[in-house]
This record gives sequence, structure tokens and C-alpha cells, in this order.
Amino acid sequence: MPEKREKRNIARTEIINYMLNHSVTSKAELAKELGLSMPTVLTNVNELIAKGLIVENGEYASTGGRKAKSIGINKEYCRAMGLVITANHLEMVLVNLGYEIEHLKRVRLKFSPDIDYSVKIAGQVQQFLKECKTEKDILGIGIAIPGIIDQNEKTVLKSHALQVENYSLRFLEQALGFPVYFENDANSAMLAEDTQKYNNAIYLSLNHTLGGAFCIDGKLFRGQNQKAGEFGHMILIPGGDRCYCGKQGCADAYCAASVLTGDGKISLEEFMEQLKQGNKEAEQKWERYLDHLAILISNLRMAYDMDIILGGDVGGVLAEYMIPLGQKVLSYNGFDRDISYLKNCSYEKEASAVGAAKHFLYEYVKECCS
Repeated sequence: MPEKREKRNIARTEIINYMLNHSVTSKAELAKELGLSMPTVLTNVNELIAKGLIVENGEYASTGGRKAKSIGINKEYCRAMGLVITANHLEMVLVNLGYEIEHLKRVRLKFSPDIDYSVKIAGQVQQFLKECKTEKDILGIGIAIPGIIDQNEKTVLKSHALQVENYSLRFLEQALGFPVYFENDANSAMLAEDTQKYNNAIYLSLNHTLGGAFCIDGKLFRGQNQKAGEFGHMILIPGGDRCYCGKQGCADAYCAASVLTGDGKISLEEFMEQLKQGNKEAEQKWERYLDHLAILISNLRMAYDMDIILGGDVGGVLAEYMIPLGQKVLSYNGFDRDISYLKNCSYEKEASAVGAAKHFLYEYVKECCS
């Protein structure tokens, strides 16, 4: 009996995960794509419909026989909140079970290690949830932070961006009054992607600072000291430009969004507008940026031999520049014949907030499958 129950749970997990990443499907499609028998699919789908987790939402076009019912996840079934802490801002999202952002808000709030900062965050969260006007309780709040996180001790071990070490997150958890999950911001952005689609992948978070993460067999790889994926502090140019961490030549000093924005003097949107208008200085800066990014990408590809997802603020605008970037990458890499392993991110904005929120949605789905 335990073995039979385990097989059922595995099948149910596969069905739900597939449907979470495919808004519309059918029982026949589930059986074909997942390699499951039709009786197994029918039993699980009918039970999930009875629970309200899956809904019938229409019919497929007829191919001559009876029209197949289309089914999908009930997006309204539950929700979770995602929150990103940066040095100067707070970003909040409400995400439904369909991984859709229902509400989002960004407010200016300067980080401080003082207790008062946690109280201010709790107030912002209460206000945000009030504005969302949702009657259903949220499952929890996922919080993404730029730094190395000890999840067991709920501590920021080190954050250059926030300029703290061994900073306890326990009072913040108490102030919020919800189940809370803390995660590194780049890891959270990786979690926002479809880990079934990208079972083994690197995520380059090209924000104001450069972060990274990677998953193996669909799970985040954290390393021995929670530092895996710190690609921003790999030496790209020995003796080169000084990084905010104090070293010289880090990838962050050449590939972070701050390189394009003059460390925040202008917005990335303003820079891209200058580029489109043919501003010579912007064009030269962009060429140098792509060249350095290509070196970093080539090094990561050679080291890990897996898909590389280009995310963060710059990742969100790279889609129309993949050909020139690809040409530069191939000039540094004599082993790959194409750049099909380079992928654009699923969320151009709010990726870390969505990924942090998805933690609770993942956990809820696991409970439904047990």
C-alpha cells in the first residue's frame, strides 16, 4: 500500500507541476506528455477537480470526434506574497496559483539594521494587502534579500549591498505575523523560472549588482557555505576596475546594470532610449558591456555546460540583442556551434519577488499531493 500511494503521489505531482506551467491542457495531453496511463490521469484529475484545485475551462476544437474538455489550474485557489529588500527600496507582489502577479507595488524605503526598519516593512505589507482587496488569506510571505542567507538560523551572513554581517531576520519574521521564507535574491529569481523546463540551468541576475544561481536536477545548488552562484565576484579582468566588494576586476564591475546607468545616475530605460536613438557614447558603452558579458557567459558555459538564463533588469531588455551577443559569445567559445543554450528570462521584472512567493505555492502543492 505505501508503494502504491507513493506512485500515486508522484503521478499527481507531475500532473500538477505540468499544469502549473501550461495554462490550458487536456487529459489526453497529460497522458501523452507525462507518459502516464489514461486511467492514472483520469483518477488523479477527477480527484483534483473534486478538491477544486483543477477546473474545466472550455473545450478543444473537435478533430472529428467528441470535443475534449480543456482543464487548467484554479488560479484563485490560493495566493502567496513575495517581497524584495534592497538598499533603498521595497518591492511587493501578490502571486496566485497560476504564477500570475495580481498586484505589485514598489516603495522607497532605505534599509537599516535597526528594529524600526522591520516595523516599517510590516506596516507596508499590511497596507499592500489592504490595497489588494483579496478576501482569501495568503499562504505566506517569501522574502528575497541580496546576500548570503543562513535559512536555518534566519540570518543574513553577509550582504555587501546592505552592508551587514550576521544580521538576524527573526524580529522581521515576528513583526510580519505570517509564515515567512527567506532566500537570496538571485536564488529567488531562479525559482521564478520553470524548473521542469530548465532542469539544469544557470541564472544570471543582471541587476544593479550582478548575482547568480543555478539548479541541478530541478533543485537549487547552494554550495558548502551557501555561496554557490556568486558569479559577480569572479575575476573577469585581473587588476581591472574596482568592485564594490573591494576587489579589482570582478564581473560585477563590468556586467552589472550599474555599468550602463553610471551607478544609478540614469535609469536603464533612459540608457536604452539613448542607445536606440543612436547616441555614440551609449553605443560604445553597450558594445563594451556585451563584450564583457560574452566573456562571462563563455566561461560559465565551459565550466557548467548547461543552459544560461539571462535575467535581471538587463536580462529583460536583451531579447532583441541576442544575435550580436551571440556572435561575441561564439568568438570566445570554440566548442559550441550555436547559442541555443542562451535563454531569456520568464519575468522581465519582479522575478525575485515572484520566486520567493512561489516557495509557498510549491509547498502547498506538495501537501496536496501527499
